[in-house]
Amino acid sequence: MPDAHRLVRLEGAPSVPDFRPGDTVRVHFRIKEGDRERVQAFEGVVIRKRGTGPGATFTVRRMAYGTGIERTFPLASPLIAGIDVVRRGSVRRARLYYLRQLSGKAARVKEGARRGAERAEAEPPAPPTPSP
Repeated sequence: MPDAHRLVRLEGAPSVPDFRPGDTVRVHFRIKEGDRERVQAFEGVVIRKRGTGPGATFTVRRMAYGTGIERTFPLASPLIAGIDVVRRGSVRRARLYYLRQLSGKAARVKEGARRGAERAEAEPPAPPTPSP
């Protein structure tokens, strides 16, 4: 069976930053209204990531006027203009569906640093010392 990754070309897909469930992201996506096109932002907590390759999707949840809104985006969509990671969250689950039952301060995700990513950014490689 041919590999789906080879069949589908990912042209037009933006460079996707590394994010995980629990992170707060801002997704900029193109909306077509009649004959004009504009970019709209959707900011919220990533509650799941599913799949790999061209069929991968992620779901973002936000609260608007006391109502929870969830939107699922394909990672390889040409309609996504960009993805910004606003805040890194620290969670112990891959699926954060339990946030649907929580409201207010209880629905917040604890902010946490990732060990590998933070260490790589904080410590630049030391330049080699010249030998006399």
